[in-house]
Amino acid sequence: MWRGICPASPIDHGPGKTYPTGMNAKTILSAKGQVVIPKDVRDALGLKTGQVLDVQQTMNGVLLTVAQPKSGRTTGEIFARLREIAPPWAGPPVAIEEMDRAIDQMFAERPRDDI
Repeated sequence: MWRGICPASPIDHGPGKTYPTGMNAKTILSAKGQVVIPKDVRDALGLKTGQVLDVQQTMNGVLLTVAQPKSGRTTGEIFARLREIAPPWAGPPVAIEEMDRAIDQMFAERPRDDI
């Protein structure tokens, strides 16, 4: 067992194992495409065995994020709730193209806070 930089948290050093470097940890991709997330990182993020992670390809590599749990509600339940909170439309029928134009206009007139 190699104790590396931090003697309080030993990490195995060898093929397919993680090992500490100055500010982060490195890991090696196994023949099965598996990687090990270092224990100190798992502990700091509160990751548990069996937890689902989303894998996203980025320009610089791979990004792992904790998958957000589903609400548990069905699509029918969501639409029923929307019908409860949204006022019913009392006007004449509106074409989808007209709705699209109104939405485009709304976004065009809205101030951009996120720039």
